[in-house]
Amino acid sequence: MEQKIQSIFKAQQAYKYTLRKNNAAQRIETLKTLRKTISKYEAEIYSALQQDLRKSTFEAAVTELLFVYAELDFAIENLRNWMRPFRVGKTLSSLFAKNRLYYEPKGGCLIIAPWNYPFQLTMSPLISAIAAGNCALIKPSELSISTSKIVYQIISEAFEEREIACLLGDANLSTELLKLPFDHIFFTGSTAIGKVVMEAASKQLASVTLELGGKSPTIIDATANLAKAAEKIAWGKLVNSGQTCIAPDYVFVPEQQLDEFIKLYRAAATKMYFKADGKIDPNVYGKIINTKHYDRLKTWVDEAVADGAKMNWGGTFDEKSETIDPIILSEIPTGAKVMEEEIFGPVLPLLTYNDLSEVIAQINEKSKPLALYIFSNNKKNINHIIKSTSAGGTCVNDVLIHISNPKLPFGGVNGSGMGSSHGFFGFKNFSHERAVVFQRKLDFNAMIYPPYEGKNWVLKLLKKIM
Repeated sequence: MEQKIQSIFKAQQAYKYTLRKNNAAQRIETLKTLRKTISKYEAEIYSALQQDLRKSTFEAAVTELLFVYAELDFAIENLRNWMRPFRVGKTLSSLFAKNRLYYEPKGGCLIIAPWNYPFQLTMSPLISAIAAGNCALIKPSELSISTSKIVYQIISEAFEEREIACLLGDANLSTELLKLPFDHIFFTGSTAIGKVVMEAASKQLASVTLELGGKSPTIIDATANLAKAAEKIAWGKLVNSGQTCIAPDYVFVPEQQLDEFIKLYRAAATKMYFKADGKIDPNVYGKIINTKHYDRLKTWVDEAVADGAKMNWGGTFDEKSETIDPIILSEIPTGAKVMEEEIFGPVLPLLTYNDLSEVIAQINEKSKPLALYIFSNNKKNINHIIKSTSAGGTCVNDVLIHISNPKLPFGGVNGSGMGSSHGFFGFKNFSHERAVVFQRKLDFNAMIYPPYEGKNWVLKLLKKIM
């Protein structure tokens, strides 16, 4: 494997200088080739996602395949404008010059993808890397192995390895890849591994994009439409069985509305994910990725309940099918793992409050989240929460949907990540912003060159101008 890694890396390092010269038409053709190859393997992609995460075809289409098609189409439609040199303003030193901003490829890129949305979160950064004119080496997750194999098949068929390549392997492969001097690394995964990636990148002085996670809070105030809030939170929490980096991790509910919210959340979740006989519907409700994560979630819930947390709903665990029915917890004790770590599962902790300032203080005590959700019809409250907190992205009276708009940047801040992706922001992320000045024959810069004797008038003139 080491020989294979070195061979691909050297080939891409050589080819990146050729690839950087390609024009918009060539890059668009590459994106179209990727789209065509993905379309050829649609059935296999759906089957793989069913095997890895028990995703229904509908959910897989909405959250994975159609998402990728939309990213591709948006890049194809807008790439010529993105690549066009950007005109910027002038200063005294470049009064007669042309000042331009060029977006040039970073070069050789490494993309390390996660298992929770294994197709979307592999292809989305790849689209941006191609649009920006880079070579890329992709390492999909070994946990979602069925999808990773289809990704490998698609990449192998659509591209030469010297341009885009895919390697399959476990964490040891990632460790070996991170030793190489890539120009840019795009990592999606946990905060803990993100720190490892950033440390490795620092040794090569490679730039990084880290799409991490964290505990994304949801705030419901007394003015919110509680039924709509419950429905949207139930969907956002339970899609992909809670294994979503921007899922509502925990919810603040006004104390007097707790019982009503629980009732409405249960009703919404039951309608979406349960059969008429009261059992979970495996045709629409996903499974936990593997036994390790299943055991982690069960342990956290069991420990919280043993320490005094109240289980308001749920508690059905099926080890054989790695399925955890939706769970609601309240009265959670201090130090419980479900309130200290990102849950990444269908467990919803509820916290009650009477004063909004208490909520803001609790959120700001934690690491900055990847997403923050607000349910309110009070503009003053909404603005106050937005101004008083920090998060990668925010939705007001909805959840998750900010990731679906390619005209918005998607990314974290500090502990939840760095850098942005999707649309122009992804293109920019995989590009170096290069300043270029085209000086004219006529300029006054010689006025500031030595010798300085007799040039006091120049300083006086500069002071007046500035």
